[in-house]
Amino acid sequence: MEQHTGCEPAAPEPLNILHTNDSLQDRNCSAGPESYQGAEGLSSVQVILTILLAITTLATILSNGFVIATVYQTRKLHTPANYLIASLAFTDMLVAILVMPISTMYTVTGTWTLGQVVCDIWLSSDITCCTASILHLCVIALDRYWAITDAVEYTKKRTPRRAAVMIALVWVFSISISMPPLFWRQAKAEGEVLSCTVNTDHILYTVYSTVGAFYLPTLILIALYGRIYVEARSRILKQSPKNTGKRLTRAHLITDSPESSSVCSLNSKAHDISSDSGSPVYLNQVKVKVSDALLEKKKIMAARERKATKTLGIILGAFIVCWLPFFITSLVLPICDTACWFHQAIFDFFTWLGYLNSLINPIIYTMSNEDFKLAFHKLMRFRFTT
Repeated sequence: MEQHTGCEPAAPEPLNILHTNDSLQDRNCSAGPESYQGAEGLSSVQVILTILLAITTLATILSNGFVIATVYQTRKLHTPANYLIASLAFTDMLVAILVMPISTMYTVTGTWTLGQVVCDIWLSSDITCCTASILHLCVIALDRYWAITDAVEYTKKRTPRRAAVMIALVWVFSISISMPPLFWRQAKAEGEVLSCTVNTDHILYTVYSTVGAFYLPTLILIALYGRIYVEARSRILKQSPKNTGKRLTRAHLITDSPESSSVCSLNSKAHDISSDSGSPVYLNQVKVKVSDALLEKKKIMAARERKATKTLGIILGAFIVCWLPFFITSLVLPICDTACWFHQAIFDFFTWLGYLNSLINPIIYTMSNEDFKLAFHKLMRFRFTT
């Protein structure tokens, strides 16, 4: 959600330079394009910034495009859960196509030159697509929660139609957040448009939009992934063997023939043989090494728990790190008004940090899924060999 400042010609108050979210905040600024530009044309800083933002935009388009192509071309991935991930990738790709290029121009130049109509379309796309991206994370978490807590019943309900309904609800709610500012923006539009911002004189809307687009989804994500982790850990622990007296043994038959160099191996369960240290026990020329099956299963369970914790931590951590700074400033600055001040570059950084989540999402959700990784590698090999 863009938060660059288009500065008004003359700002009577030096502190009224709040650079807040274009999609959720209104900004007045006395520092014009000279924020990044000290002379005519683009400075070296602007050129470097343009290149970096362009690379980020292109990488976001390509990574999400590959996710969509992988799901489309791999029949094994044609499941409701993967449809949700593909929908998330499509939404993130819309952010990169509709929002990020114009945001690059606005961030670098510091002024709006595209007119009122483009401004309205861009702001609506910004709010809608970024909110939809965030809400997709919630429906994916909700789908996983139902799948792990009510596996038998939800398997019957987990259909493509249900996934389509969830996706439709995401877009309806996202549009409901983006539409209100459009009406009072049109009512105030007069003369030449030098900045493309959403008027935040309506504090209730600011609270509604930030809570609906971030704070509420964040609480839902934390609650759902917390429950998912607890339930997954509980299931793993229930898989431990009930009879801990049974031990898995590996036996090697030692032949008496000196000419024979072969060793015959066999596996069996020993009930009466015990060894405190797992040391070899010799019975009638049979070498038996006792290993504890419970210990092996505990190691497997610990590895699964670590993987689950790491995946959930990455998902939540990336989302919160990318969007929390932006939404804190989006909510606090309109409330504290002229008592607060932030430099324009800080808000630009927070904005693009939020956009960066659209690049990180396809990486997280595909690399944590083995089927996705295999299909993706297969697709890449096919592309480069043809």
